[in-house]
Amino acid sequence: MGASQTHSEHKFQELADKTGFSLEQIINLDKRFKQLSRNEETISRENLDSIPALANNPIRKQIIEAFFDKRNQHQDEVGSLQEIGFEQFLMVMSHFRPPNLKTTEEERLAMRREKLRFLFNMHDTDNDGTITLLEYRKVVEELLSKSGAIGQEAAKAIADAAMLEVASTNVPHMEPDEFYEGITFEHFEQILKGLEMESRMHIRFLDVDTTTMHCGKPAS
Repeated sequence: MGASQTHSEHKFQELADKTGFSLEQIINLDKRFKQLSRNEETISRENLDSIPALANNPIRKQIIEAFFDKRNQHQDEVGSLQEIGFEQFLMVMSHFRPPNLKTTEEERLAMRREKLRFLFNMHDTDNDGTITLLEYRKVVEELLSKSGAIGQEAAKAIADAAMLEVASTNVPHMEPDEFYEGITFEHFEQILKGLEMESRMHIRFLDVDTTTMHCGKPAS
Protein backbone atom coordinates (compact mmCIF):
# COMPACT_ATOMS: atom_id res chain seq x y z
CA MET A 1 0.00 0.00 0.00
CA GLY A 2 2.76 2.40 0.98
CA ALA A 3 4.79 1.63 -2.16
CA SER A 4 1.71 2.08 -4.34
CA GLN A 5 0.90 5.42 -2.73
CA THR A 6 4.51 6.58 -3.16
CA HIS A 7 4.39 5.58 -6.84
CA SER A 8 1.16 7.55 -7.33
CA GLU A 9 2.61 10.61 -5.63
CA HIS A 10 5.73 10.38 -7.79
CA LYS A 11 3.62 10.04 -10.94
CA PHE A 12 1.41 12.97 -9.93
CA GLN A 13 4.50 15.11 -9.28
CA GLU A 14 5.79 14.28 -12.77
CA LEU A 15 2.44 15.31 -14.24
CA ALA A 16 2.48 18.52 -12.17
CA ASP A 17 5.93 19.39 -13.56
CA LYS A 18 4.77 18.58 -17.09
CA THR A 19 1.47 20.49 -17.09
CA GLY A 20 2.05 23.38 -14.68
CA PHE A 21 -0.73 22.26 -12.34
CA SER A 22 -0.04 22.03 -8.62
CA LEU A 23 -0.02 18.64 -6.90
CA GLU A 24 -3.34 19.48 -5.24
CA GLN A 25 -4.88 20.37 -8.60
CA ILE A 26 -3.64 17.08 -10.11
CA ILE A 27 -5.25 15.14 -7.25
CA ASN A 28 -8.56 17.01 -7.74
CA LEU A 29 -8.51 16.40 -11.49
CA ASP A 30 -7.71 12.73 -10.93
CA LYS A 31 -10.87 12.44 -8.80
CA ARG A 32 -12.93 14.10 -11.55
CA PHE A 33 -11.40 11.85 -14.22
CA LYS A 34 -12.34 8.76 -12.22
CA GLN A 35 -15.89 10.06 -11.82
CA LEU A 36 -16.17 10.58 -15.58
CA SER A 37 -14.55 7.25 -16.49
CA ARG A 38 -16.38 5.32 -13.77
CA ASN A 39 -12.97 4.24 -12.44
CA GLU A 40 -11.77 2.98 -15.82
CA GLU A 41 -8.29 3.79 -17.16
CA THR A 42 -9.65 5.82 -20.09
CA ILE A 43 -12.63 7.97 -21.01
CA SER A 44 -14.49 8.01 -24.32
CA ARG A 45 -16.67 10.54 -26.11
CA GLU A 46 -19.70 8.78 -24.61
CA ASN A 47 -18.43 9.53 -21.09
CA LEU A 48 -18.30 13.25 -21.84
CA ASP A 49 -21.49 13.19 -23.89
CA SER A 50 -23.42 12.02 -20.81
CA ILE A 51 -22.53 15.12 -18.76
CA PRO A 52 -25.83 16.93 -18.03
CA ALA A 53 -24.25 20.40 -18.09
CA LEU A 54 -23.18 19.84 -21.72
CA ALA A 55 -26.59 18.69 -22.97
CA ASN A 56 -27.78 22.12 -24.15
CA ASN A 57 -24.42 23.60 -25.06
CA PRO A 58 -24.61 24.67 -28.74
CA ILE A 59 -20.98 23.70 -29.38
CA ARG A 60 -21.09 20.50 -27.32
CA LYS A 61 -19.75 18.44 -30.22
CA GLN A 62 -16.72 20.69 -30.73
CA ILE A 63 -15.95 20.78 -27.00
CA ILE A 64 -16.04 16.99 -26.69
CA GLU A 65 -14.00 16.48 -29.85
CA ALA A 66 -11.32 18.85 -28.53
CA PHE A 67 -10.45 16.31 -25.82
CA PHE A 68 -9.67 13.67 -28.44
CA ASP A 69 -7.88 15.93 -30.92
CA LYS A 70 -4.18 15.02 -31.04
CA ARG A 71 -3.30 18.64 -31.82
CA ASN A 72 -4.31 19.54 -28.26
CA GLN A 73 -1.79 17.16 -26.70
CA HIS A 74 1.13 19.62 -27.05
CA GLN A 75 2.59 17.42 -29.78
CA ASP A 76 3.07 17.84 -33.52
CA GLU A 77 0.45 15.25 -34.38
CA VAL A 78 -2.90 15.42 -36.13
CA GLY A 79 -5.88 13.10 -36.05
CA SER A 80 -8.25 11.85 -33.40
CA LEU A 81 -8.01 9.43 -30.50
CA GLN A 82 -10.80 6.99 -29.66
CA GLU A 83 -10.16 7.19 -25.92
CA ILE A 84 -7.84 9.19 -23.67
CA GLY A 85 -6.08 8.38 -20.42
CA PHE A 86 -5.55 10.64 -17.43
CA GLU A 87 -2.33 12.21 -18.72
CA GLN A 88 -3.95 13.05 -22.06
CA PHE A 89 -6.96 14.46 -20.19
CA LEU A 90 -4.58 16.67 -18.19
CA MET A 91 -2.83 17.92 -21.32
CA VAL A 92 -6.16 19.18 -22.66
CA MET A 93 -7.15 20.64 -19.30
CA SER A 94 -3.86 22.52 -19.12
CA HIS A 95 -5.13 24.80 -21.91
CA PHE A 96 -7.66 26.13 -19.38
CA ARG A 97 -5.11 26.77 -16.64
CA PRO A 98 -5.14 30.47 -15.67
CA PRO A 99 -1.93 32.41 -15.02
CA ASN A 100 -0.83 32.97 -11.44
CA LEU A 101 1.17 35.65 -9.66
CA LYS A 102 4.45 33.93 -10.59
CA THR A 103 3.64 33.80 -14.32
CA THR A 104 6.15 35.90 -16.28
CA GLU A 105 5.12 38.08 -19.23
CA GLU A 106 6.81 35.64 -21.61
CA GLU A 107 4.91 32.72 -20.07
CA ARG A 108 1.65 34.70 -20.20
CA LEU A 109 2.10 35.36 -23.92
CA ALA A 110 2.88 31.68 -24.56
CA MET A 111 -0.18 30.69 -22.51
CA ARG A 112 -2.38 33.05 -24.53
CA ARG A 113 -1.09 31.64 -27.82
CA GLU A 114 -1.79 28.09 -26.61
CA LYS A 115 -5.36 29.00 -25.67
CA LEU A 116 -5.90 30.67 -29.04
CA ARG A 117 -4.50 27.62 -30.82
CA PHE A 118 -6.86 25.39 -28.84
CA LEU A 119 -9.87 27.53 -29.85
CA PHE A 120 -8.65 27.63 -33.46
CA ASN A 121 -8.39 23.83 -33.54
CA MET A 122 -11.99 23.55 -32.34
CA HIS A 123 -13.13 25.42 -35.46
CA ASP A 124 -10.59 23.95 -37.91
CA THR A 125 -12.30 20.57 -37.96
CA ASP A 126 -10.50 19.17 -41.02
CA ASN A 127 -6.97 19.99 -39.75
CA ASP A 128 -6.02 21.96 -42.86
CA GLY A 129 -4.73 25.04 -41.02
CA THR A 130 -7.61 27.34 -41.98
CA ILE A 131 -11.13 27.92 -40.74
CA THR A 132 -13.17 27.80 -43.92
CA LEU A 133 -16.52 29.47 -44.55
CA LEU A 134 -18.22 26.09 -44.24
CA GLU A 135 -16.61 25.39 -40.84
CA TYR A 136 -17.28 28.90 -39.58
CA ARG A 137 -20.86 28.86 -40.84
CA LYS A 138 -21.51 25.56 -39.07
CA VAL A 139 -20.39 26.94 -35.69
CA VAL A 140 -22.34 30.20 -36.08
CA GLU A 141 -25.46 28.32 -37.19
CA GLU A 142 -25.27 26.06 -34.15
CA LEU A 143 -24.68 28.98 -31.78
CA LEU A 144 -27.55 31.07 -33.18
CA SER A 145 -30.19 28.65 -34.41
CA LYS A 146 -30.08 26.42 -31.32
CA SER A 147 -30.79 29.39 -29.11
CA GLY A 148 -34.24 29.45 -30.69
CA ALA A 149 -34.01 33.17 -31.35
CA ILE A 150 -33.11 32.92 -35.05
CA GLY A 151 -33.72 30.59 -37.97
CA GLN A 152 -31.05 28.56 -39.78
CA GLU A 153 -31.14 30.65 -42.95
CA ALA A 154 -30.69 33.87 -40.97
CA ALA A 155 -27.82 32.25 -39.04
CA LYS A 156 -26.21 31.23 -42.32
CA ALA A 157 -26.49 34.79 -43.65
CA ILE A 158 -24.90 36.18 -40.47
CA ALA A 159 -22.03 33.67 -40.75
CA ASP A 160 -21.45 34.56 -44.41
CA ALA A 161 -21.45 38.28 -43.64
CA ALA A 162 -19.07 37.79 -40.71
CA MET A 163 -16.65 35.78 -42.87
CA LEU A 164 -16.79 38.46 -45.58
CA GLU A 165 -15.92 41.06 -42.93
CA VAL A 166 -12.97 38.94 -41.79
CA ALA A 167 -11.85 38.57 -45.41
CA SER A 168 -11.97 42.33 -46.07
CA THR A 169 -9.98 42.95 -42.85
CA ASN A 170 -7.27 40.37 -43.54
CA VAL A 171 -7.10 40.74 -47.32
CA PRO A 172 -8.11 44.39 -47.84
CA HIS A 173 -7.23 44.47 -51.55
CA MET A 174 -9.06 41.28 -52.47
CA GLU A 175 -10.78 41.43 -55.86
CA PRO A 176 -14.58 40.91 -56.06
CA ASP A 177 -14.17 37.56 -57.83
CA GLU A 178 -11.27 36.42 -55.62
CA PHE A 179 -11.97 33.43 -53.37
CA TYR A 180 -11.15 33.76 -49.66
CA GLU A 181 -9.47 30.55 -48.55
CA GLY A 182 -10.35 31.01 -44.90
CA ILE A 183 -9.07 32.24 -41.55
CA THR A 184 -5.48 31.26 -40.84
CA PHE A 185 -4.18 31.05 -37.29
CA GLU A 186 -2.39 34.38 -37.82
CA HIS A 187 -5.71 35.95 -38.88
CA PHE A 188 -7.39 34.36 -35.87
CA GLU A 189 -4.80 35.88 -33.52
CA GLN A 190 -5.34 39.29 -35.10
CA ILE A 191 -9.14 39.07 -34.82
CA LEU A 192 -8.92 38.29 -31.09
CA LYS A 193 -6.03 40.64 -30.41
CA GLY A 194 -7.93 42.86 -27.99
CA LEU A 195 -9.61 40.04 -26.09
CA GLU A 196 -8.13 39.24 -22.68
CA MET A 197 -8.59 35.53 -22.34
CA GLU A 198 -5.66 34.24 -20.29
CA SER A 199 -7.81 34.16 -17.15
CA ARG A 200 -11.27 33.92 -18.71
CA MET A 201 -11.15 30.56 -20.47
CA HIS A 202 -12.92 28.21 -18.06
CA ILE A 203 -14.35 24.72 -18.32
CA ARG A 204 -17.05 24.63 -15.65
CA PHE A 205 -19.20 22.01 -17.41
CA LEU A 206 -16.93 19.30 -15.98
CA ASP A 207 -17.84 20.51 -12.48
CA VAL A 208 -14.28 21.79 -12.31
CA ASP A 209 -13.70 25.48 -11.75
CA THR A 210 -10.38 26.14 -13.49
CA THR A 211 -9.93 29.41 -11.61
CA THR A 212 -9.50 27.38 -8.42
CA MET A 213 -9.38 23.83 -9.88
CA HIS A 214 -11.76 22.43 -7.28
CA CYS A 215 -14.12 19.62 -8.24
CA GLY A 216 -17.86 19.80 -7.69
CA LYS A 217 -20.40 17.05 -7.41
CA PRO A 218 -20.05 13.99 -9.66
CA ALA A 219 -22.00 14.18 -12.89
CA SER A 220 -24.83 11.73 -13.18
